[in-house]
Amino acid sequence: MPRNRRFIPACDAALHIMARGNNRYCLFANNEDKAYYLSALRELREENKIDIFHYCLMSNHVYLVVWVRAQHTLSKCIKQLNLRYFNYYKRTYGYTGCLWQRRFKSNLIDTDTYLLQCGKYIELNPVRAQIVSAPEEYRFSSYRYYAYGVPDVLITPSLAYLGLSTSEERRREQYIAFVVDSSIINSRSLHAQLFIGSELFIRKLEEYYMIRNTSLQRGRPKRAEK
Repeated sequence: MPRNRRFIPACDAALHIMARGNNRYCLFANNEDKAYYLSALRELREENKIDIFHYCLMSNHVYLVVWVRAQHTLSKCIKQLNLRYFNYYKRTYGYTGCLWQRRFKSNLIDTDTYLLQCGKYIELNPVRAQIVSAPEEYRFSSYRYYAYGVPDVLITPSLAYLGLSTSEERRREQYIAFVVDSSIINSRSLHAQLFIGSELFIRKLEEYYMIRNTSLQRGRPKRAEK
């Protein structure tokens, strides 16, 4: 069975990251668990020189949009983070077994409009899951930082966000009004891609890395129809 492809570029880049609980197991039983995870992420982000643009913690998975400056730092950071949280979870709940599902997934993002689309996409997860009626009601995402200026030491604002306006108030207004592109809303389409961006952006990366913009599929290939 092929493994899900995890793409990490050799140069500075923005990536969409997703890590899931094993067999969709609940990773965060309460707000204290989420707070511990974010505290560990903040410490390891500084140690590995990774910027966090957006994030959202759901009950059984984690979404991040990050900026990495070297190929090896992201894998090291996520490995340390998952191990540290596993040890915390084991101490707290007496858990045994595998907590995380396989490897984390990553998608390379065009650092223009698509970066903001991916950020807003993950911040709308609690709304789509009907946990809250509006994204600002959810504490454990980056939305309130961008939309309302709520302090969040974890976040480094992206150039795409800063480029919305020279006025901080206007940037927030534009972010609140920002509409996610329909191709980004489709989570199945998003998770199947290695590159997220315009057709030109995707074509250039396919040629440069000599790989197609799709993840390996699990199981046997489908039989051709006669």
